[in-house]
Amino acid sequence: MSSQYYFDHAASAPRRDEVVEAMEPWQHGVVGNPSGSHRAAREARRAIEEARDEVAQFVGAEPGEVIFTAGGTESCHLAIAGVVGHHRRHNDSTSIVTSRIEHHAVLDAAQMLAQIHDDVAVHFVEVDADGVVDLDSLRDALRPDAAIVSVMTANNETGVCQPLDGISSIVNYVIPGGTVLHTDAVAASPWLYLPMVTSAFDMVSICSHKLGGPVNSGALIVRGDVQLDAVVPGGGQERGRRGGTVDVAAAVGLAAAVRCTARELTQVNERVQNFQERIIGNLSSLPGCTVTALAARRLSGTVHVTFENLASDELLFLLDQEGICASAAASCSSGAAEPSHVLAAMGLPRERASGSLRLSMGAETTEQDVDFLVTTLANVVERLRTES
Repeated sequence: MSSQYYFDHAASAPRRDEVVEAMEPWQHGVVGNPSGSHRAAREARRAIEEARDEVAQFVGAEPGEVIFTAGGTESCHLAIAGVVGHHRRHNDSTSIVTSRIEHHAVLDAAQMLAQIHDDVAVHFVEVDADGVVDLDSLRDALRPDAAIVSVMTANNETGVCQPLDGISSIVNYVIPGGTVLHTDAVAASPWLYLPMVTSAFDMVSICSHKLGGPVNSGALIVRGDVQLDAVVPGGGQERGRRGGTVDVAAAVGLAAAVRCTARELTQVNERVQNFQERIIGNLSSLPGCTVTALAARRLSGTVHVTFENLASDELLFLLDQEGICASAAASCSSGAAEPSHVLAAMGLPRERASGSLRLSMGAETTEQDVDFLVTTLANVVERLRTES
């Protein structure tokens, strides 16, 4: 593979060497079924439980509160559908409260449930111009029959962090006894100390490949006595909350990824924040460039900008020709005809949103990468404006 300048960590981070080494013994030969009783099964079960311990520590939970899943999307879906399923069996009506800037893993799950069941409704929370949840809108969206409130820890496109403690306080004030709180922490997990940031929430979703681990590997943390139905029943695995044989290699890979992330968290944040400031400083001087949510608290690794009268696909094409990997929005939305639903919720005009660019960094990002990016992007913008 030719050398690349990788600025798309928010889509998928490069696989870490420590992850590869940890997974290697479970990638070939005999890998026992953890539900069995013979030696190979016991070894597999021990590896999974050790991985569960590490993931629990990373999020700030008990090992028994960790459910291994096949990634962040399944984790979010299990949280929404599992809680709603249980709530519907005990109540005449069920509502889901979520923000308009959530990942489609949450939005599509909520809207699907509302389409399937007449007794399920979705109520959306608005955001301000920076993409921060409007707490007054949250208060208005809450209903006595709310089964779950789902708000992401930080946005996967803009990197903007959400006021989880404020959200928790309002929910507990408006609804006596509160309701289940879920946060999609997939984008935040490489950058924030989750035991502190998510402590007020009952359920937390993470995935491995944003942390330098394998794809199709994630976890849902279910704190305390939250009740949820298994979306995939059968076999009784994961304490009956997610049927199917647990992938030992995937669990071990996730554990290795969270171990590396936790060990380097402070150091990487400090270094990458300096890169973020340099990129913002350079891009702010480019004609027609606006840094998104500059006044809001954002993840260190993300810089989101929009360019007036330029198209994202043109920017990405020319950057790619120079060896720079970036994206226009969420990886699942890049290349789509419609602008980002996140930017639309923030009130950005369609013509402005059409020129969006997300630059995301990670532990591997170097000073040389940043130097090449700012120089090349300036040349690309100048070329496009000259040609237009």
